[in-house]
Amino acid sequence: MSEFDHGQFLKTLSSEPGVYRMLDSEQQVIYVGKAKNLKKRVSSYFRSNLTDSKTRVLVSNICDIEVTLTNTETEALLLENNLIKKYQPRYNILLRDDKSYPYILLTNHKHPRLAFHRGSRKVKGEYFGPFPSAGAVSESLRLMQKIFPVRQCEDAYYRARSRPCLQYQLKRCSAPCVNKVTEQEYGEQVDYVRKFLTGKSHEVIADLIKKMEAASKDLNFELAAKVRDQIMLLRKMQEQQSISGNFAEMDVVGFAHLNGLNGIHLLMIRDHKVLGSKTYFPKVPKDSGQEEILTSFLGQYYLAPGATGRIAKEIILPFEIEESSVLSEALTQISERKVSLKVVTRGERAQYLQLANKNALNSITVKQSTQDSINKRYAQLKATLRLDDINRMECFDISHTMGENTVASCVVFDSQGPNNKEYRRYNVTGITGGDDYAAMEFALNKRYNKVVDEDKIPDVIFIDGGKGQLGRAEQYFATWPHAKMPLLVGVAKGTSRKPGLETLLIDGGRKTIPMDSDAPALHLIQHIRDESHRFAIAGHRNKRQKQRTQSLLEEINGVGSKRRQTLLKYLGGMQGVKAANIEQLKKVPGISPDMAEKIFNHLHDKG
Repeated sequence: MSEFDHGQFLKTLSSEPGVYRMLDSEQQVIYVGKAKNLKKRVSSYFRSNLTDSKTRVLVSNICDIEVTLTNTETEALLLENNLIKKYQPRYNILLRDDKSYPYILLTNHKHPRLAFHRGSRKVKGEYFGPFPSAGAVSESLRLMQKIFPVRQCEDAYYRARSRPCLQYQLKRCSAPCVNKVTEQEYGEQVDYVRKFLTGKSHEVIADLIKKMEAASKDLNFELAAKVRDQIMLLRKMQEQQSISGNFAEMDVVGFAHLNGLNGIHLLMIRDHKVLGSKTYFPKVPKDSGQEEILTSFLGQYYLAPGATGRIAKEIILPFEIEESSVLSEALTQISERKVSLKVVTRGERAQYLQLANKNALNSITVKQSTQDSINKRYAQLKATLRLDDINRMECFDISHTMGENTVASCVVFDSQGPNNKEYRRYNVTGITGGDDYAAMEFALNKRYNKVVDEDKIPDVIFIDGGKGQLGRAEQYFATWPHAKMPLLVGVAKGTSRKPGLETLLIDGGRKTIPMDSDAPALHLIQHIRDESHRFAIAGHRNKRQKQRTQSLLEEINGVGSKRRQTLLKYLGGMQGVKAANIEQLKKVPGISPDMAEKIFNHLHDKG
């Protein structure tokens, strides 16, 4: 492609608000930006006196620029963050957090269910959160189960009940599945849950006190005692979670920079309580300023699709940023309530900010300490294996039970440690059961038979096994067509199979690599080997369980694949089928009364 003619481009560029996308010679988006005045902003990149080295490098790679006009700067900000999320440009600061925050879901069933939720909001109901971690959601659900007897069971389990389950006996569910509670009473408890989750716990306690007093006047002492216990549990929960804070809802953003690493710590306060916190480590191009990093983080965190529920009314910043008013306007627009961004220097907010900054710095220290340990292990492993560099390692393992349901695993480690996204499992077919050598060859063929990108070829491949498995791997690579050849290393367990006694084999097992049991390099190899073992076993167990589940229904004469699928789908899996009584089985489309009885008797005879 010819050199980009910025002069000609700028002549026709609009002065309206909008978003610009810079592309390289391969038409890949390398930077996304927004501007109140596109012409003025884009022109600034092509000044002759650029002092910022990062901008100079960016400009040298521009081969084309695309623009999208918007009505306002706020619209441009929203579009910019959507495009950054989509293209992940290498010169933008990127928030690396693919996992969505967990929520508590209150479904809109006849008898609503309380549940953990993460991901897209396809299930109809009310979502409360976000929570900083899955553990925070689980703990909240556990505590609420003690206070409010609202069901938390899966729908299939709920539909299949013919008598109360253990949760009813423990007084943690009112058993609406078998009509142990009236619609009104259950709805009342659901309403308490709704109020509690929206920060109105004081209202819940006030309502419960009135209910307790009314029950006492009616001489219904059993109900009064039950409500009294609810009040006591609620107050105890408030004491455990409460902080001496005057602010009902705010996020406090801490920032720290150390040894080239930037950390942003988010402290979340809801209903006068610290809900939790989390530290982010954005991917930052070289020579990026602190204000640019913080601005990019705030945009990508709060303006991400589906992030409306996480926006606090007040966001405390560690320092001033130029775009705070634009961000405030955008957040106010999408959350449909006033959102303010502030920098504070005194009072309780400043104490929270000091705490957030301290946590950000501590998180960087911990992360760098961990990375230093990883680097030390990699450095020693390179020396041990006599390799110039190690950018990618893979390890294979085979798992089966008496030759059945054989599964091969491949785990990948890069310079940062485990790369879970690259992990793969392979269902091994077409071999003699129990032949681990053939299974290894099958896995290697699946993994490398269609390799095109040489960056995906590992520097080292570890084979969990002895000479036989390593020899079969070397046979496979004997006709390897690529220039890059991975080093094959067998990891054979010692006679007692204890960690630290492993033997490293190369050259088909003809040579061994001596390593001390406390060597950091050996610890790294053990980590890789154990991870491949865990991943293989998990895959094997899933496959075995699936086969067992299917085989129970396959044993029943007259239940073909179509009926099996209908049963599992209608009743919510094998657990639901097993829990169903004859009447419930008869309601499944295509299942006659005789067939329902036949299925029930077979499953319970086998149980």
